[in-house]
Amino acid sequence: MRKLISSTYKEMLLLSRDIGGLVILFVMPLVLIITITLIQDGSFKTINNTKVPILFVDNDKGTISKEILKNLNQSDAFEIITQQDNTLITEISAKASVLKGNYQLAVVIPKNLSVDLQKKVTQNVSKILSEFGVEEDSIATEEPIIAKEINLYFDPAVQKSFKNAVINNIDKMISKIESKSIYEAFQEELSEDSYEDNPLLDTTNFVSFKEINPKEGEAVATIPNSTQHNVPAWTLFAIFFIVIPLSINIVKEKNQGTFVRLRTNPVSYLTVLGGKTITYLIVCLLQFLLMLAVGVYVLPYLGLPALHVGSNFVTLFVVALFSGLAAIGFGILLGTVSSTPEQSAPFGATSVVILAAIGGVWVPVFLMPKFMQLVSKISPMNWGLNAFYDVFLRQGGVIEILPEIGLLFLFFIVTVAISVIYDKNKRAV
Repeated sequence: MRKLISSTYKEMLLLSRDIGGLVILFVMPLVLIITITLIQDGSFKTINNTKVPILFVDNDKGTISKEILKNLNQSDAFEIITQQDNTLITEISAKASVLKGNYQLAVVIPKNLSVDLQKKVTQNVSKILSEFGVEEDSIATEEPIIAKEINLYFDPAVQKSFKNAVINNIDKMISKIESKSIYEAFQEELSEDSYEDNPLLDTTNFVSFKEINPKEGEAVATIPNSTQHNVPAWTLFAIFFIVIPLSINIVKEKNQGTFVRLRTNPVSYLTVLGGKTITYLIVCLLQFLLMLAVGVYVLPYLGLPALHVGSNFVTLFVVALFSGLAAIGFGILLGTVSSTPEQSAPFGATSVVILAAIGGVWVPVFLMPKFMQLVSKISPMNWGLNAFYDVFLRQGGVIEILPEIGLLFLFFIVTVAISVIYDKNKRAV
């Protein structure tokens, strides 16, 4: 035990003398998390709070087009523009403006939409009533009515999801208007009162949607914001960034002969690695605490959402602990197999960036292609990030995160075991 304490003290003493390394380990992650969160929060606010300007061309001038315009104006997502330079927008000018990229969308309502829709509804209602003998048979030769099309001009650069959302919303509006027109037509045929004066039929939505958290006894979870994503994501990135100084430290000890002098003493290789593990695990946990403090106390002063830890601190600490062990195991392995700092540093930095990229730190895993979603499962950062999400977003406890922390601990055991075996075989040559 005394040897392990001495080895740990030696590592802490060496680390404390490297002021530049300490700045990189502690200051760089704080600057990174604040910068990235500020950038992403600005993007979220732009998406959520800024209305999308769309051009609206009304060639109908009837009740249907007025109803569509009313519904679009009531939406928090769109800003309706019907005039430019005090002149009504035409379909030609709207199409040209969208193709130039000045606007993302133009909605063009066709002529006689309200009149023809009313005629179509009246014909259908008359047919139904005549079948039941409520009124005389409809005239055999009915006036043909041409189906109408609402033209939607989209900027070629807009995403398909935006197109689908707009089309679905407008289709829902038209369906609701058609249903209301049918109710009105039936009431006019069957009752002396008009629909506006005395609506006999209830046209309000009978089926609605309610959001419920699948976990019983908990309030509905809030939508993840920029802070809830970036604090755990970049905490993991900072934790795994210690791979670089740790591997360089091991390589320097080998090249400078320090490691040989240590091994001439009655000290096992595991004791030396134990001292490094304890020292850098403390660093990882200090990084975690600092990043958590920034999310709770600093980000709100910058106008960003605060991180609410609640009663989950112990569970979060456990995730950080096992994530730190995984990062340390990877650093020990890299330092053991590398011969020079020029080998360990570039490879360590590149591998950490790759593990972060495929692990969902930068881009959420569900947005990746199916193949990359499978590849992401091999990244230790993905395991740690999923564990953090289980705690922050799903209010999970230690039992819920056991699979993820189990994988992280297994990764630590395997990497350290490979390092010990590789070192033993190399010394035996």
